[in-house]
Amino acid sequence: MLEKMAHKIDNQTEEEKREILRRYRHLLKTASPFLKDGDAKLIKKAFKTAADGHIEMRRKTGEPYIYHPIAVAQIVVGEINLGPTAIAAALLHDVVEDTEVTIEEIEREFGDKIAKIVDGVTKISSTDVNDFEFDRNISQQAENFRKMLLTLSDDVRVIMVKIADRLHNMRTLDSMARHKQLKIASETIYIYAPLAHRLGLYKIKSELEDLYLKYTHQEAYRDIAQKLNETKVKRDAFIEDFIAPLRTSITNAGFKARILGRPKSIYSIWSKMKVQNIPFEKVYDLFAIRIIIDVDYENEKPDCWRVYSLVTDSYNPNPDRLRDWISTPRANGYESLHTTVMGPDGKWVEVQIRTERMDEIAEKGFAAHWKYKEQGKNGKKSSKKNGKRSDNSGLDAWLSLIRDLREKSQNGELTATEFINDFRQNFFEKEVFVFIPKGELLTLANGATALDFAFHVHTEIGYRCLGAKVNQKLVPLNYQLKNGDQVEIITSKKQKPSADWLRFVQTSKAKAGIKDYLKGQKEITVNKGLNILKKKLADLGLTYNETLLDQIKIFLELKKSYDLLHAIGKGYITPQHINKFKGWKKKRDEEQKRLAEAPQKEVVGKKKSKIETLFIGGESQIEYTLAKCCNPLPGDDVFGFITIHDGIKIHRTDCPQMVKAMAQHGDRIIRAQWKSQRESAFLAILKVKGTDRIGLVKDVTQVISGDLQVNIKSLNIGLTDEGIFEGTIKVFVYDTQHLEMLKEELMQVEGIVGTKRCDTDE
Repeated sequence: MLEKMAHKIDNQTEEEKREILRRYRHLLKTASPFLKDGDAKLIKKAFKTAADGHIEMRRKTGEPYIYHPIAVAQIVVGEINLGPTAIAAALLHDVVEDTEVTIEEIEREFGDKIAKIVDGVTKISSTDVNDFEFDRNISQQAENFRKMLLTLSDDVRVIMVKIADRLHNMRTLDSMARHKQLKIASETIYIYAPLAHRLGLYKIKSELEDLYLKYTHQEAYRDIAQKLNETKVKRDAFIEDFIAPLRTSITNAGFKARILGRPKSIYSIWSKMKVQNIPFEKVYDLFAIRIIIDVDYENEKPDCWRVYSLVTDSYNPNPDRLRDWISTPRANGYESLHTTVMGPDGKWVEVQIRTERMDEIAEKGFAAHWKYKEQGKNGKKSSKKNGKRSDNSGLDAWLSLIRDLREKSQNGELTATEFINDFRQNFFEKEVFVFIPKGELLTLANGATALDFAFHVHTEIGYRCLGAKVNQKLVPLNYQLKNGDQVEIITSKKQKPSADWLRFVQTSKAKAGIKDYLKGQKEITVNKGLNILKKKLADLGLTYNETLLDQIKIFLELKKSYDLLHAIGKGYITPQHINKFKGWKKKRDEEQKRLAEAPQKEVVGKKKSKIETLFIGGESQIEYTLAKCCNPLPGDDVFGFITIHDGIKIHRTDCPQMVKAMAQHGDRIIRAQWKSQRESAFLAILKVKGTDRIGLVKDVTQVISGDLQVNIKSLNIGLTDEGIFEGTIKVFVYDTQHLEMLKEELMQVEGIVGTKRCDTDE
């Protein structure tokens, strides 16, 4: 097939050809520091194969498709720091999926490593999997994620290339249809941004989060971006004033350093506003100061602490906000010293102190980590001694967990969606550091319990775990570990795992271990139940078969044969129940025979009414229901989601409950758009807060029912001892504009200090 490509029709203009060549040369220039003998020839061959393969293809923007593979390769080398193998794979990453070239041809022409990376990022064809659209347990997106992630533990470059691919797709998402934007953005925040974080690609992770916000919470994104721009001059002046004394003292101390003031990402600002329920103006730490010193590896730790001392000589630190990730690096290799100090005008400022090596690892992540490891600059060994973590121990442990998941997935123990959910639990975005009695430091996911710790040490220890000693004190199995805890596990040969353990363990290793044990015990019980059932049926003169088993399920109102046999094995269903089944079966057989012989009557079902306020996929006569989780109103940005049993549900695009569903079942998303007329009223929920006074409720109801003539469904006001009230008001409005008008009028009522729209009244 590669030989035939040269004969394809060339529909590219001369200007486009020159632009393709310019972008390719820029790629080679960026890659030149990484190239050795023969590498440029390999990249050229990959480029030519991709250019020939995609020669007739164009992106949604109308540009030649080859722009995309070149851009992905540029990100791989320029922003992630990977070498020629990954560059060639990035250029070829869509060839197998979008052209007639096979993975076997890629392997023959480019070798096994490049072929495996290309195969890892190649999507499964929709014809390779059965009905993804309406199977609740199967998702083509989840299958594609699993296929890609199963190769992660063999070659992490697979995921690096895929992250680069996703980053460029997000940067060029404007040209996609709205429902496609929602699907791709949801996948990004659910899988790719946490993956980038876990691999230490903080800059890429922040950009992916910002782009997610840009396409799912468009108004919030624009508002924060505009306010950041409006306050830039004032913010820059503050940063310069803050840095000036630090620059002087650090230089006088003999350090060669770079001091930067970096604004926080739009997504992180939005998250803080949402979590703390505060406006933009109340977010004080809009930026962080980063001090990067150029020192030898041997002096990194003491010199960072010396710089910390210089910072605290100039500004008072907050003792509760010191984070030492130099002594105990994060699981993804991130090292830095963070403190928060009181700056000018009474503003808290976060200061990050790190070395040039630490900064490159923080920016470039896994790839930079291995570059330093191979160059021998870090001087650390892979083993753990004297309680110190090695640079790569966290990454190695994480990859080991992925290998365990891969084995279970390949054995059919996990569906694709279960695999993805378990995988996400191991991202370790937040960590807890604990010690074993000998002083060795271990890293677990934040929220891990003593029982999680036992399974982390060894599955058999988890099975026999009776309790634990934390800091020499006895604690229960569900005790949540804290940083610095010293943990000793107490075991007993008589102890056995319980299904109750699944309620509080946090890590996938613990959950998988408990499920494996319970499954083994259940199999024994099921086999016992099968033998009991066969014997009892024989006593009744009935022969065991699958049809008879289905009838017994119906009689006992059970859904699965497995549950039936397990209940018999446990003794929950006794031989007396089977005795009654024989009489029920006889009556049922007689009734079915009578119905079969009776004349058939046509049954006419009731026609369901259709709501006429939305266009669904461009049509106006399609049934739908409004989702209760986000309570959409006309004027909200919405989409339709095809459910298994409840038809089309309409959600707001910022519905937090739907991120996971859209990431795993994006093929069920359909376009939805409100009609312009105000024919129906919709339920909206408002939370109000203020200071209590006589006549307040009367004034509130007058504004709602009297002035605006809005129907109230319910009004619930609660008063605290301090004279502060919080209330929930349910009203019927026409659209978001109507609701905003109501909120503005309520804010004019004396005593009301805040109004907020809520998804639900919980």
